Amino acid sequence: MSDREKAPETEAAAERGRVRPRPPERRLAPLVRALVGAVSLAALTVAVIPSAPAFLATELNVAQGAAPLAIRILAATVALAGGVAVGLPLLVRALGLHRPYAVRPFDLRGRRALVIATSTGAHRGTGTRTGVWASELTAPYYAFLDAGMAVDVASIVGGPIPFEPSSLWWLFRADEDDRYLRDPELQARIDRSLAIADLDFTRYDIVYLAGGWGAAYDLGFSEVLGEKVTQASAAGCVLGAVCHGPLGFLKARKPDGTPLVEGRRLTAVTNKQLRELGIDMFLVAGVNIARHTPHHPERELRNAGALFESSRGLRDYLASHVVVDGDLVTGQNQNSGPEAAERMLELVEAKVSAALPGPGAQ
Repeated sequence: MSDREKAPETEAAAERGRVRPRPPERRLAPLVRALVGAVSLAALTVAVIPSAPAFLATELNVAQGAAPLAIRILAATVALAGGVAVGLPLLVRALGLHRPYAVRPFDLRGRRALVIATSTGAHRGTGTRTGVWASELTAPYYAFLDAGMAVDVASIVGGPIPFEPSSLWWLFRADEDDRYLRDPELQARIDRSLAIADLDFTRYDIVYLAGGWGAAYDLGFSEVLGEKVTQASAAGCVLGAVCHGPLGFLKARKPDGTPLVEGRRLTAVTNKQLRELGIDMFLVAGVNIARHTPHHPERELRNAGALFESSRGLRDYLASHVVVDGDLVTGQNQNSGPEAAERMLELVEAKVSAALPGPGAQ
């Protein structure tokens, strides 16, 4: 086998043989939210109970003039800030955005996964920044890593992977995004992502494609990605993608030369969600983004013969849906990453239990 055909040595090799426990920051996050909530509740009590400021002023040995009013104003400000910091994220999660989903434990030491993202960092014609939606990369990455798999991170051309800026805002961040922001190892892998042209996809048990607006510009147009996915599918790899990620299957083929997605059940971001985001994100982006992206997943996949399905919500970006069709796993949007990753892990686990070596076995 030539050097070109061999899978390159990567940082992921050092991670083989280790099942990772759930990190402490994910366990502490609810405690931090509870603490902020308790402080906010105490501040609200001080702000609304007439005797509370006077009591505090007495205890603090402060003059009984303007101090109680000042204390009440300060308490009201703290209560409002704390309520917003805790309440708004809880509200959007309750509505469906990044609703908590616990991936069950797996032991897949010795197996390999590849996470692929866009290389496009700006909307063409507008200059507005874009990229991968953070949780669509981080949630599957950590699910694979915590299962003991060696995980490589790649992009269409390699190098730094751009992020959709709003996906890392405090209001929209998933737990896995918070973990990423404390994880210099994943940050380094994203800054130095591997180029898909340099990788042998058949050496992996899982090949996963993250979405985000940036993916609409390159995943579905990449001949290299289409060829690599075709090879991975023929080798029996588990293929997965969420949101715009399934666009990366458009140029892949079955052994008979027909489109990989033709006649296959799958899901991706819906036309309805793109319309809704184009309107709802206008104030953030300053432009209707959906009118500029060249590929719309539902439209392109249906045109390629896919049996498209999805769930509906108050807004489709608050819904979630995951489809498994053989070794192909797809998720509807950013909310579907954890469940889609779990379904991919289940397929690899089943192959291991059936004593099938799998392409990425060590």
